[in-house]
Amino acid sequence: MTPWLRRLRDPRADLVALLAAARREVGATVALLVLAFTAWLFSVVADEVSEGDTHGVDQAILDALRVHGHPKQLIGPDWLHTAAADVTALGSLTNLSLLVLLVVALMLCLKRWAAAVLVLVGAGGGLALSQGLKLVYGRERPDAAYRTVEAINASFPSGHAMLSAVVFLTLGALAARFTEKRRIKALALGAAVLLSLLVGISRVYLGVHWATDVLAGWSLGAGWAMACWLAAWAWERRQAKRGRPAGLKEGEGGVTSACRPNP
Repeated sequence: MTPWLRRLRDPRADLVALLAAARREVGATVALLVLAFTAWLFSVVADEVSEGDTHGVDQAILDALRVHGHPKQLIGPDWLHTAAADVTALGSLTNLSLLVLLVVALMLCLKRWAAAVLVLVGAGGGLALSQGLKLVYGRERPDAAYRTVEAINASFPSGHAMLSAVVFLTLGALAARFTEKRRIKALALGAAVLLSLLVGISRVYLGVHWATDVLAGWSLGAGWAMACWLAAWAWERRQAKRGRPAGLKEGEGGVTSACRPNP
């Protein structure tokens, strides 16, 4: 009996093989699951926003963050208002662009060509995707009476939430690949997630975005970051099969050896 016929009669063999492959490639499996979930989540949120079904919830969240009857007066102490403005600046196009350029310059100095391309494509593609979707949906921002900082262009999806997710998650995943220690990997990825969450929350708190704008930005940004990571992972595996250095390898002796240029 031919092998393919045996597998056809025993589908459990395919399931066992699939589970074994998933265990071998945990990172790629998780990335695929995140990509699928975030794509589904964005489609659901975008559909609800387009039909206007989220306005009541969005407005209620915005009002809950303000003193009743005073849209400009945020709840919480003054230091929280200042902290929110500082945090939201972390997701600005200027600050993220500077961060990306610095990281790309560092990767080029270390001759990590794949890492440099990954960061550039991730950030540049994320920006193009964000701006394109803003033009498609054209959603109005919350009324100017609620805004405590300046904001331009359309509201959906949140560019700050999306780009911070793209850049911070990409850099977090990149940093995690320079070490074999799980605690450091967890710290890098956890910090990336935390920064992305804080930037998005600050946009709603400061009244420049609806909550669903931020949720859509997070989901789209995480999905795009995972898509870029998977593309880099696939390219790395292909180069490894050809016996060529990919310039983006995991577990090369930590930070010290990561600072040594590839041969």
